[in-house]
Amino acid sequence: MKKRLETLFAEFGAIAITIYFTIFGLTLGSFAIALNAGLEVEGVAGGTGTLAAAWVATKLTQPLRIIATIVLTPIVAGIIHRIRGTTPEPKRSTDTATETTGEGATEAADAADVAPPAASSGEDETR
Repeated sequence: MKKRLETLFAEFGAIAITIYFTIFGLTLGSFAIALNAGLEVEGVAGGTGTLAAAWVATKLTQPLRIIATIVLTPIVAGIIHRIRGTTPEPKRSTDTATETTGEGATEAADAADVAPPAASSGEDETR
C-alpha cells in the first residue's frame, strides 16, 4: 500500500499530497473535537492530553486514510482538470520495457521486416 501511495504522489503531485494532508487534518481535528466534547477514552490514550490522544487515534486510522487518498485523488484530479479545462499530464512510466518502444525500436522492427531470409544449406535447421 505504501508503494501505491508513493506512485500516486509521483503521478498526481500536489493534488495527492493535498488530499492526504486534508484527510489527516480533518481526522485529527475530528478526534480532538470528539475528545473535548466528552468522548471517554480508555487505556493508554486516556491519561494523555487531548491532542496526543487525537494523534494516536488518527495514527490508528492511517490505513483507512491511505485507501481514501488512493480512491479520491484520481476523482478530485479529474474534477479539477474539468473545471480548469485542462488535460491531465500523461502518466509517467517507470517500466523499462516501455522505454524501448520509442523510435529506435520501430526502425529495428522495420529493418527486420525487410531483411532477406537467411540462406539455407539444405540441412534441416530444426535438429
